[in-house]
Amino acid sequence: MWRNKSRTLPDWIEDAYEILVAQTTDRQTEFSYGRAHDLLLAHEGFPDEPADAQHAIEHLLNYGWLYEVEDKLRITDPEH
Repeated sequence: MWRNKSRTLPDWIEDAYEILVAQTTDRQTEFSYGRAHDLLLAHEGFPDEPADAQHAIEHLLNYGWLYEVEDKLRITDPEH
């Protein structure tokens, strides 16, 4: 049976989302996977392991917090 309640992510992955949101001017801003990876690793509050950045981006994509169009990532609003 499906639930209407959205699933939550671990805090550090939600933090990754907030880091990426802070780097965009609006929800239509596009950035490459590599740019998202670099933004996360450059942020002092995010773990500095490349595998952690990759894992966070993949989870954000899988759970719909980010979406990909023609090799570009965009921010979504997980509340909607």
